[in-house]
Amino acid sequence: MTHLEARGTTTAMGALEEAHLATAAISACECECYEEEEEDDLVEGDGEAAAADAMEPAVRALLLGLGEDARREGLRRTPKRVAKAFRDGTRGYKQKVKDIVQGALFPEVGVDKRTGSAGGTGGQVVVRDIDLFSYCESCLLPFSIQCHVGYVPSGGRVVGLSKLSRVADVFAKRLQNPQRLASEVCGALHASIQPAGVAVALQCWHIPLPENLKCKTSQGWISTSHSSRSGVFEGESSSFWNDFSALLKLRGIDMERDGHSASIAWCPLRSHDVPVCNGHCMKATTNGTISPKSVPAPSNMVSAVSSMLLSLGEDPFRKELIGTPQRYVQWLMKFRACNLDVKLNGFMLNNLSVYQSPAGDAADHRAIHSELHLPFCAQCEHHLLPFYGVVHIGYFDSGDGEVIDRSHFQALVHFYGCKLQVQERMTRQIAEAVYSVSHCGAIVVVEANHICMISRGIEKIRSSTATIAVLGQFLTDPSAKARFLQNVVDTSGLAL
Repeated sequence: MTHLEARGTTTAMGALEEAHLATAAISACECECYEEEEEDDLVEGDGEAAAADAMEPAVRALLLGLGEDARREGLRRTPKRVAKAFRDGTRGYKQKVKDIVQGALFPEVGVDKRTGSAGGTGGQVVVRDIDLFSYCESCLLPFSIQCHVGYVPSGGRVVGLSKLSRVADVFAKRLQNPQRLASEVCGALHASIQPAGVAVALQCWHIPLPENLKCKTSQGWISTSHSSRSGVFEGESSSFWNDFSALLKLRGIDMERDGHSASIAWCPLRSHDVPVCNGHCMKATTNGTISPKSVPAPSNMVSAVSSMLLSLGEDPFRKELIGTPQRYVQWLMKFRACNLDVKLNGFMLNNLSVYQSPAGDAADHRAIHSELHLPFCAQCEHHLLPFYGVVHIGYFDSGDGEVIDRSHFQALVHFYGCKLQVQERMTRQIAEAVYSVSHCGAIVVVEANHICMISRGIEKIRSSTATIAVLGQFLTDPSAKARFLQNVVDTSGLAL
């Protein structure tokens, strides 16, 4: 319970009735989180159960390090959920390509090579837009992938199309970096189906640091493109590679244009340290001065993450994983529970009763003020995965003619967003805080993408969640609410 909720409970309950709090949520994330309670109780194999038993205490240690109470409602099952998400996200270690491809090669008549290339003798096959998610081996955060796979059949045989995406998924469901992922998929397909050649192209997006998120889409994410080739696709003048690139361009994908991105820094958390070994990182320096962004992570939390890697069957001292536990903890610490006061238009929100009754009833003629498209990044308390998006705030002025500055609202959003959260609670808390200052009416809409919805389990790639909280006059004046919502619609295209 926050300070806003704790103060004046008796008074606030009566005021809630006066304010007519209405909260409506289109929340697939919450439903999916709660529906999986029953799934989590299904019997697991002995190996998976042992791994879960080892991971769950480590997750509890992380929650403790974040200043949270792992016994509170909402966090009690988080260790189990996080363990399950990591096991699902690294299931590729236990899968074998030959088990997928075996029995999926089919005879297909081709044409005489002197005539041309088609069918089972040289007719190129490209499967485009395969949506995948993988875990970044540098920071353990999921990254999104759009994968394109092409191959040239040989020997009059073709492979079932679904097997191309399934093989790609085997290697995506491991701790990865983009270039190695492309190379492993290419090599595995070439070895298993023995074609004349294989081409793999990846477009990858990594979530930036929370302070660099600017909107509700993946715009602003760190993007990079990578490719790998074998057989007839190799060589700068390969006609098969040129055909592959041309078939991607039909979907608006230009690997030549995007190829320069392969050299950019991939994981944003790598830029803040010089890893030496797990549990210890040299701090990034500028002219001999330690960077303020390189705050050492608590050693007990780093050790907990190392034990999680061991539970997944990984070696925490593998070269690519050196420094990974440190970076993951640094990410989590950005959402550490805190009790800082937030100042909004002269009011200290943590020292203010949520619903102070106004001197008189709100006048219908008071103007509606709005601050739209305020970006945020929060951490889902159910899975310890980010959710991000924008907040739209509307309120009636209090009659004194003063308008609250946008920077105050952004600070308010940051205060409630940068912690372990659920979207429904965050929407309500922001609305209550705004109403405590406006007194007349407040409306808050939050639009967000939940990585826990798209990177694990059901993988609802293009799903998004919207929540709305309505207080005071916005509830009793439908036209005011409609005008605010229309304003959000009218400005949505301008904010992208």
